[in-house]
Amino acid sequence: MVATAGSAERRVVLADLSATEALAARLAAVAQPGDVIALSGVLGAGKTAFARAFVAACAIARGLPADEVPSPTFTLVQSYAFDDLTVHHFDLYRLQCPDEAWELGIEDAFADGVCLIEWPDRLGALLPAERLDIELLPGAMENVRIVRLTPHGGWVARVAETLGDG
Repeated sequence: MVATAGSAERRVVLADLSATEALAARLAAVAQPGDVIALSGVLGAGKTAFARAFVAACAIARGLPADEVPSPTFTLVQSYAFDDLTVHHFDLYRLQCPDEAWELGIEDAFADGVCLIEWPDRLGALLPAERLDIELLPGAMENVRIVRLTPHGGWVARVAETLGDG
């Protein structure tokens, strides 16, 4: 994993799935209730793989087994309750308008848990300003990903600390 220096935005090159899982675990370790992580990228970019690794890392950190983490493509949201934290994994690809997110309980999820949101652009103005944007881009080789992390608010310091100051 290589991070670039500069502003709050970071570009990280991930060589393979295990590097994606390692990044997800590092960010899961600093996640707090009320956090929003917006995952964007084309179909197959690794958004769901990142979310699965994030949830698994939360479980393992609490001494729990890393159970299967299904994609919420059809249910639109899957929630994982741990003693001290709930992780909500949203897949908003099928939303037709931002207001449909209210029916998914997104307001409560924003308040009490960590929200991993695939296709965050579907939320429009409902997407909180305080968040970590993670864009996954294809790399030069099949399993390589380039990740652009853009932290907002409290995420700025946590990303700098987690990935180093450059």
